[in-house]
Amino acid sequence: MTAADPALTALAQGWCALSLLHEKIEAHIERALQSKHGLSVREYSLLETLSRQHDGPGGHLQMKQVADAVVLSQSATTRLVTRLEERGLLTRYLCPTDRRGIYTDVSPEGLALLAEARPTNDAALREALDQAARNPRLAPLVEAVESLHPQGT
Repeated sequence: MTAADPALTALAQGWCALSLLHEKIEAHIERALQSKHGLSVREYSLLETLSRQHDGPGGHLQMKQVADAVVLSQSATTRLVTRLEERGLLTRYLCPTDRRGIYTDVSPEGLALLAEARPTNDAALREALDQAARNPRLAPLVEAVESLHPQGT
């Protein structure tokens, strides 16, 4: 295959469209979360991920699992956790069965902020998808995203 191969060019164009959709959505949500709640998209994502933990078997995530879930390096995730902990939105404590392990939980203040921010996040996501659907290049991608979780499920 050559650099001018039509299949590669189409694939690259598809990837660029997907990247553009992601950037548009993330930027729209970022503006909404920052202006109304003082949260970045990454901070919101981290709070959302950690809020789903539970005390049952496998209920707490290791830092690597958290990093994978929020698509950051472990060091960047640790810095993000530290910032949110300093704001009183997260707490850290030693694992009761393995003193080497450290758990991170969302504090009551963090849960309250998350509950306030969730409708903002959802509305901004809906707005961004609706805007992108008007772009013929992005509309098929919006349809694909929407088909992943049909309304009412």
